[in-house]
Amino acid sequence: MQTLRALELEPRAVQEARQTAALVNLSRGSLMQADAVNRVALVKSLAAGSPVRILPREPGDRWEPYEVDRFTRRVAEQLRATLGADAIVASSVNAQPGLWVGFSIDRDRYWMQSVSANDAELSQATWFVWVGIALLATLVGSIAIAGLINRPLKQLSFAASRVREGDLDSRLDENTLTSEIREVNRGFNRMARELARVEEDRAVMLAGISHDLRTPLARLRLETEMSVGEEEARRNMASDIDQLDGIIDKFMDYARPGETQLRAVEVAALVEREAARFRDPMQIRIHSRVTPDVQVLADETELGRVFLNLFENARRYGRGTYTGVAEVTVTSVKTGPWAIVSVRDNGPGVAPDKLAQLTTPFFRGDAARTAATGAGLGLAIVDKAMHRMGGSLELANAPDGGLVAHLRLKRAPG
Repeated sequence: MQTLRALELEPRAVQEARQTAALVNLSRGSLMQADAVNRVALVKSLAAGSPVRILPREPGDRWEPYEVDRFTRRVAEQLRATLGADAIVASSVNAQPGLWVGFSIDRDRYWMQSVSANDAELSQATWFVWVGIALLATLVGSIAIAGLINRPLKQLSFAASRVREGDLDSRLDENTLTSEIREVNRGFNRMARELARVEEDRAVMLAGISHDLRTPLARLRLETEMSVGEEEARRNMASDIDQLDGIIDKFMDYARPGETQLRAVEVAALVEREAARFRDPMQIRIHSRVTPDVQVLADETELGRVFLNLFENARRYGRGTYTGVAEVTVTSVKTGPWAIVSVRDNGPGVAPDKLAQLTTPFFRGDAARTAATGAGLGLAIVDKAMHRMGGSLELANAPDGGLVAHLRLKRAPG
């Protein structure tokens, strides 16, 4: 608005000066055609009902200069250039505001008063219109700019979430107009490619380790059974070999690629199937209270591996203090679009400050468990599998003792 006002100032000043000069010349011409007697009557007739007045200029008149800013100085310059250097331009005469121009006819002197364009203010409605247009233009421009800025940021956030979920093939556009966003996208793509390469190398490495270790383990088992004569020693050596084989399985489960096939899975039947693998009632007893109508969207193999690891974790660490048997209870509850399946044991639980670390690979809950035969990957595998299926794992201590794992999964439609 200030720019438009500055651009408008020059032509508006010239226009006002020309109009005022034309009025002065017209009034001067009319007065010059009348004699001295009729001039008084003519002056009165010109002042009647008109915004332009002609008044005699008295020696005692008090007047204020018109030039107070750039616009009024430009008007005064144009008037003097047109009417002559002796023309007087005033902003008020005898405390009466207006555009006053003093001119002479022979020995008579006169004032002509007109309304200055600089004094004409915009109406309130006009101001509201202009301010409204300015605010609307500002709002539209701000929305457009915010959209241009937020669009690539949303794409970056979406790609980052995909990478977090295990999709390392996410890529961002490297030909955007903004140089900063372009550099960020290139850096993100390089990071995703490097992560994909590292993940591939890790999977190949673990697969190689698994293959290379299982062959000598199989030979050791066979040689142990054939060469060791003492039954207890043979049984202990076989148990150690089974433990090593189980640890290798845990490594492979944790390194398994993140591709899953989600479909409707009946939780009760899956729990019963996985619980059937633990047939020794002197070590673990599993009680399922999951109703048959609980169906979730999951990968059946992955979800079975989740329950298998939770039951195995309870068998190792969740045994009762007096009975020495792990009593495991599986329950379920529906809440909105989610189903929460809880697996609880009756063991000693875990220190509250260590709960958040239980899903960290190779971490065990307390020093007493360091002698356990596991690899410390069970709960890490559960947490990773739950994220791959779009769910979550929450671990907590039960109020009356024991560790409880809450599995949050999306309910299957229907």
